[in-house]
Amino acid sequence: MIQQANKIGEAKLVVIKIGSSSITGENSKQLELVCDMVARLKELKIDVVVVSSGAIASSADLLGMTARATDLPTSQAMAAVGQARLMAAYQRQFDRYNLVAGQVLLTVENMENPKTRSNALQAFSRLLEMGVVPIVNENDTVATQEIRFGDNDGLAANVSSLLSADLLILLSDVDAIYTGSPELEDSKPIARISSEQDLENVSISGTSTGFGTGGALTKVSAALKTSAAGIPVMLTNVKNCPIILDKDFTHTWFEAKNKLDS
Repeated sequence: MIQQANKIGEAKLVVIKIGSSSITGENSKQLELVCDMVARLKELKIDVVVVSSGAIASSADLLGMTARATDLPTSQAMAAVGQARLMAAYQRQFDRYNLVAGQVLLTVENMENPKTRSNALQAFSRLLEMGVVPIVNENDTVATQEIRFGDNDGLAANVSSLLSADLLILLSDVDAIYTGSPELEDSKPIARISSEQDLENVSISGTSTGFGTGGALTKVSAALKTSAAGIPVMLTNVKNCPIILDKDFTHTWFEAKNKLDS
């Protein structure tokens, strides 16, 4: 929907969330698509914050791991190794555009405590003033099960609210929310969602495989939370990054509450 693509060009600050399965392993080359879109947004004088999963998955081959660890210390160790590798991958891509990536690691405590929340906001503001692209992830090396966001979709919703973003883009390996399983022939993409009631008869899965977490359920939850806070949300496939700004493409648009979205 070109009207919605035009809204991106009108934004001052866009938050982009990308999951592990979309930019690691056999899909690692798709990181280039994400960074290309970030660079184009920056050319339009739009500030961009990227919430990126992928730290644990990025360390798997180095540490001889083939599946998500079942114990917390191993997950924390994998995150410590993988976070550096993930940031290096982003910076390699941004070097093509003379952009600088900055790492921001957060926990639930950081976002809920007024002092650390204020500090985080100040850090984000200064990074953006300096032209840096903040790359945000959960601080898995210190977060325990009790203080975790649990998935970066929820983190993206919190960051969007903290920064009063104009738009949250959820990039996934599916191009929209469907009326049923995307694999079924009779499932249709849902173009617009204005409230939770629009999903009453929709079956949404929360399962995940490999190193990713959450699935469509967490994305919908994050999108509804964000749109209820007055920030529109676009959910689409990462493969659509090259055409998001100027061509028609399949996606789901979550309308912002108390805003006119045509």
